[in-house]
Amino acid sequence: MTNDTLLFDPPAMPLVPVKGDSRQFPLRRIFCVGRNYAAHAAEMGNEVDREAPFYFTKSAHALCLSGASIPYSLGTQDCHYEMELVVAIGASALKVGPDEAMKVVMGFACGIDLTRRDLQGAAKDKRRPWDLGKDFENAALIGAITPADEFGKPADRRIALLHDGAVAQEARLSDMVWSVPEVIAHLSGFYHLLPGDLIYTGTPAGVGPVHPGSVLRGEIDGLEPVEVAIAPAL
Repeated sequence: MTNDTLLFDPPAMPLVPVKGDSRQFPLRRIFCVGRNYAAHAAEMGNEVDREAPFYFTKSAHALCLSGASIPYSLGTQDCHYEMELVVAIGASALKVGPDEAMKVVMGFACGIDLTRRDLQGAAKDKRRPWDLGKDFENAALIGAITPADEFGKPADRRIALLHDGAVAQEARLSDMVWSVPEVIAHLSGFYHLLPGDLIYTGTPAGVGPVHPGSVLRGEIDGLEPVEVAIAPAL
């Protein structure tokens, strides 16, 4: 397709670096699991739905790579960090079972879901979608992807977020209500998962607000960290 067939240049495809590989992971879609740690659900005044996981999505434009300095988000007075394990899908998955789910995982990464908490709360109060609170520029932070065969199983590895050098969130991946295989299996019953999809698997307790000047560092044992600095708002 030549440029004279388009009204404007299409956006560049978001790419995520892969540890130990010169090739990068081309992003297709971002899925996020809500309330997947009981302690976080409790701190937000919610109960965990143990019948099935639930999801929200973020657009590709929300992706932001580790090492960036990003402006404080527009339209909010209460932007929060949420540290998460990210699953990178590398093969087709349609109606897979939990026993087969891990076969479609290409790798894992550290991620931070930024949330405009005041806007999310206002939407909840009016029983409206969460888009303004969750899906915005630089709202899906991610570190380099570590291949699945190098990382192994999530098991009970430590997950933590440091805010300005102090530990703000800390838990074990085994604390997740819905495990990675269970999430993939359930989600693949509603979407045909394909290479390039990312799944943010939920956050532990300890979420809190960022501010201009904040430095965030997310860590999971065995993965490359995700780091970002918050600059003044535009």
